[in-house]
Amino acid sequence: MSVPTWKWFIEYTHPTQAHMHGVERFVFSSKTKYQVVEIIDTEFYGRCLVLDGKIQSSEHDEYIYHETLIQPAMILHPEPKSVMIIGGGEGAVLREILRHPSVEQIVMVDIDREVVELCKEYLPSWHQGSFNDPKVKVLYMDARKYLQKTDDVFDIIYMDLTEPIDDGPSYLLFTKQFYQLVSDRLADDGIIALQAGSFNPRLLECHAAVCNTLATSFPVVRSYHSFIPSYDAVWGFALASKVHDPLELSISEVDKRITARGIEELKYYDGETHQTMFSIPKDVRTAKEKEKRIIADDRPLITY
Repeated sequence: MSVPTWKWFIEYTHPTQAHMHGVERFVFSSKTKYQVVEIIDTEFYGRCLVLDGKIQSSEHDEYIYHETLIQPAMILHPEPKSVMIIGGGEGAVLREILRHPSVEQIVMVDIDREVVELCKEYLPSWHQGSFNDPKVKVLYMDARKYLQKTDDVFDIIYMDLTEPIDDGPSYLLFTKQFYQLVSDRLADDGIIALQAGSFNPRLLECHAAVCNTLATSFPVVRSYHSFIPSYDAVWGFALASKVHDPLELSISEVDKRITARGIEELKYYDGETHQTMFSIPKDVRTAKEKEKRIIADDRPLITY
C-alpha cells in the first residue's frame, strides 16, 4: 500500500520516543500567556487540541478520556449536587457532568481564558453548548487561589490539567499542600478525580507519585485506567475519597445507578467497563509500591 504524503505532527513522550499524526490542516496556532495552543485536523482522529506539543483530546476518541475521567466519581457519589472543575477547557467535562440530573451547580476554574474561548469556537462537538447551561459558572483565575479564598464546599472536584512541567500552568496543582486544600473544600463524603499520567512502564513515576501524594490527604486512593487511542497509551487516572470506594461498586450496581439517573448516551462507561478500569496490572501495582516520593510545593514533580 502506498503511503500518502502528509504534513506530520510529532508528539514526544520522551526525548527519544514519539508518535506521529498525519495532518490534513493546521486550523489554529498561537501562544497564550500560559501555553502554546494548536488545533489541528488529522486524517485518523479528526480535530485535535494540542497544548505545549501534547494532544489533549481528539474528535474521534475524546469520549473515552472524558467518560473515564468523569463518570466513575459521578456514579460513585450517591447524589452529586455541587461540582468543581479545575481546567477542562474543551467543555467536554461539563458535558459529562451535566448528564446527571442531581447536579445543581458547576464551578469551572481555568487559568487560560484564551484556550477556553478557542475551544468554544473550534470544538463545538466537545462542549455541545455546555458553557451556556445556567448551572455552570466559569472563572478565569488560578484554581489554588480560588480554593484558598472560597467558602464553597463541593461534592466532587475534578482536575483536568496538563502534565506538571516546570514552565507550565499546572505543576503546583499536584502537591500535598494543594491536595490538602482540595480536601478542605470537599464535603465529608467528597471525591476528587484527575488524570494522572501514563501507564507506560518507563513513565510510571508520575502516576505512582501522584497516588502517594493523594494518600496524604485521603483515606481512599484508587488508580484506574483506559487506553486512549490518540495518546497511543494506556492512560492513568486517580480517584480519591473521604468515604466512598469505587472497588465496592459491582457491575450491576453501576448499571443500576446509570439507569436510575436516566443516562442513556454513554458510549464507553458502564458497569463492566468500571470493573475493568479499576483492575490494575501487576507492574503498575509494583511500581506504586516501590515509588516513595511525596510531591510538595518545594519538591514538585516535573515531567518531560
